[in-house]
Amino acid sequence: QVQLVESGGGLVQAGGSLRLSCAASGLTFSSYNMAWFRQAPGKEREFVARIWTAGSTSYADSVKGRFTISRDNAKNTVNLQMNSLRPEDTAVYYCAATKGIVLATMPGGYDYWGQGTQVTVSS
Repeated sequence: QVQLVESGGGLVQAGGSLRLSCAASGLTFSSYNMAWFRQAPGKEREFVARIWTAGSTSYADSVKGRFTISRDNAKNTVNLQMNSLRPEDTAVYYCAATKGIVLATMPGGYDYWGQGTQVTVSS
């Protein structure tokens, strides 16, 4: 079965950096478009970044210029480098996978999800 396992979350001060990783198994990773979403307490899950099979990327306006998504098809991993973190980045971060391209910024557009990793940014 498909498994997505996130790691790398933690507690960091504002202005700091974290690198999240998502290890995928049970699927042909290179054929899947990958994304990161996040969900803060009391809020809906929101799009953060995505990377297509060919490597093109897009970002939410709130993280553009601070976050970088990348993928390693040889290792079946997708990463999210987060720099200049802010308290409002505090959330559970989820990795997601899809073969489709519609609804690319919506949770409903993704078929598989990880369990999430907590990121907490203190002020």
